[in-house]
Amino acid sequence: MQRLQAFKYALMPSGEQQRQMRRFAGACRFVFNRALALQKERYERDEKKLGYAGLCKRLTEWRNSADTAWLADAPAHPLQQTLKDLERAYSNFFAKRADFPRFKKKGRSDSFRYPDPKQIKLDQANSRLFLPKLGWLRLRQSRDVLGTVKNVTVNQSCGVWSVSIQTERDVEQPVSQGGAVGIDMGIVRFATLSDGTFYAPLNCFKRHETALRRAQRAMSRKTKFSNNWKKAKARVQRLHARIGHVRRDYLHKTSTAISQNHALVFVEDLQVRNLSRSAAGTTEVPGSDVRAKSGLNKSILDQGWFEFRRQLDYKLQWRGGHLVAVPPQNTSRTCLCCGHVSAANRQTQARFACVVCGFEDNADLVGAINVLRAGHARLACVPQGDFLRGKVSGAVMPPAAGTQRSDSSVAQGRA
Repeated sequence: MQRLQAFKYALMPSGEQQRQMRRFAGACRFVFNRALALQKERYERDEKKLGYAGLCKRLTEWRNSADTAWLADAPAHPLQQTLKDLERAYSNFFAKRADFPRFKKKGRSDSFRYPDPKQIKLDQANSRLFLPKLGWLRLRQSRDVLGTVKNVTVNQSCGVWSVSIQTERDVEQPVSQGGAVGIDMGIVRFATLSDGTFYAPLNCFKRHETALRRAQRAMSRKTKFSNNWKKAKARVQRLHARIGHVRRDYLHKTSTAISQNHALVFVEDLQVRNLSRSAAGTTEVPGSDVRAKSGLNKSILDQGWFEFRRQLDYKLQWRGGHLVAVPPQNTSRTCLCCGHVSAANRQTQARFACVVCGFEDNADLVGAINVLRAGHARLACVPQGDFLRGKVSGAVMPPAAGTQRSDSSVAQGRA
């Protein structure tokens, strides 16, 4: 089985290398915005959208033009990859997977990618990386890079430059360990497993909310774009980065612990965007309990449910397991004993009390067991071969990131 995996490290560039990387990121941003503006102009004139090949021809013209001759100072491959990113953004928009592409802004997602491994040299013994037009870059190599280097992405966040090295390698077909478990996601309990185990929420945004509010208030009092305003903005960015790092670290630890001990995991197919929708309503029909719903939305988004599901998906695939999403309807309202379904069964957030048979238990645990039962019922109607190929109830589950299963691996699993 082939495994695609990325290894991310912090860079320690020199002053000249930092200036060069800022120029390269700015050139990629300029090419993306100009190509997007060109596509919008062609659409307004009822002309056909240019494909990747047509945009590459325009890129050559821009690099040879006197007005934008500075684009020739940047490496050509990262500029071409920017056009590929724009083409992918259009594809996602037409497939209704994302919104319409937006113009890039300086300071947000400053990055560029080298796709040709022949131009990349990795010296792990000396913790350095060679990239075209940048030379050798020192990096904080906290672990070894495994596999063959496929591409390298350099990005900047909060003034810190980092590199993501994507590799490819062959690994043995994994054998899953453990049994099946259902997971109920919540706010009082981040994740409750059907075997009774639960993980407390970290609430990293809530822990830093006071400091973030003070930093944002101080930033609002500064003259915009002044030196003091830039310093205050940097403080706000560092707080946001810390919140994100703490949350991702917790999600990685939790998803790793679950994937190591279970072979089959059932989760609710939650639509976080719908759950965190505002209750403000419209001018004609104003909403109710807007302030309470706002606090609930903030708590939901603080958990990182979708990122947790994404990490759990590929980690289970790497260990030979499977992740199956089941419909979330009535999982927290169904009694485990008599099967009665009613919203009155869960009158509080923590306790479940059936109004028919009187069964009582923790509401999150009841939801997790119902998710497990719903998952088993769903799999009972699916042939084994379709399940191993990722097909459940006629819908194809997207493969985990960095995992490619061949027919031979499926045959081994079936045997």
